Amino acid sequence: MPVMTIGEAIRDALRGELARDDRVLVFGEDVGKRGGVFNITQGLQEEFGEERVFDTPLDENGILGMATGLALMGLRPVAEIQFIDFIWPGFDVIASDIAKYRFRSGGQYGVPLVIRSPYGGGVKGGLYHSQSPEAIFGHLSGLKVVIPSTPSDAKGLLTSVIRDDDPVIFLEPKKIYFAVKEEVPAGEHTVPLSKARIARSGKDVTVVTYGYMFHETMKAVEALVQEGIDPEVIDLRTIVPYDAETILESVGKTGKLVIVIEAPKILSVASEISALVAEKAIDVLDGPIVRVTGWDTPFPYALESYYMPNRTRIIRGVKKALSLI
Repeated sequence: MPVMTIGEAIRDALRGELARDDRVLVFGEDVGKRGGVFNITQGLQEEFGEERVFDTPLDENGILGMATGLALMGLRPVAEIQFIDFIWPGFDVIASDIAKYRFRSGGQYGVPLVIRSPYGGGVKGGLYHSQSPEAIFGHLSGLKVVIPSTPSDAKGLLTSVIRDDDPVIFLEPKKIYFAVKEEVPAGEHTVPLSKARIARSGKDVTVVTYGYMFHETMKAVEALVQEGIDPEVIDLRTIVPYDAETILESVGKTGKLVIVIEAPKILSVASEISALVAEKAIDVLDGPIVRVTGWDTPFPYALESYYMPNRTRIIRGVKKALSLI
């Protein structure tokens, strides 16, 4: 199997679906000739032509409105928003149209489109290039929200969401676009949506995470194992609808839960998972639920390394769940 980065795996998925299905279109700001600001779509316009892979004006509302119309007419648009922080001029299209068409039409029309965008911190982007707003999109009934953590999952999940008949927000952790490499299946490769991955089996504590935080979590786990602590790590993959069954099964085994995300704590994915376990598995918990998150402030530029959870904070969170501190 070829070794790829997350960025390369995303490009491979796009190339595969463009070749497989002539209804697939890829477009956004600078995605054509330039290949995107992170070079993710590099070479695709040359390979598939300007009618399939093309640039748009700097107009998120227009990009998402066009994607909606194309999807309603039976095409499979993949619209890139250059940074997720820029999506807000088009938010009304997402909330009022994309997420609602299947419901408002009584199931007569779907909107099979993908909005893919880099998200998260770690690249010194400051507050306008570093946000993690996945929980906001999770509140919009009718949308799926997916975040890969590894190259293999990036390819498999993106392929699956392009083929899905409902709209999906596909968030790409830009911090690790080119920092993580692994073998990725060649040719067709799909990963089922709404199914979490048990990245490491363990018996002492359940740690749920996703995106870039998965890699910080695994660094913390390496240190914890040296101290005789045996964590189980769940990579959530799909944020909405998430895999509650896998989480509850794991907590049923360990009796303890830590959630690690880089988004702010209030009204977050970490809050949702905490509520799930408190409602469904309170009788098996024998320690406090611990959330290791970003802070409830706008994302800072100068204090980025302090804002984002790191190995030290995750280790402390696990030990708190284990009542060791």
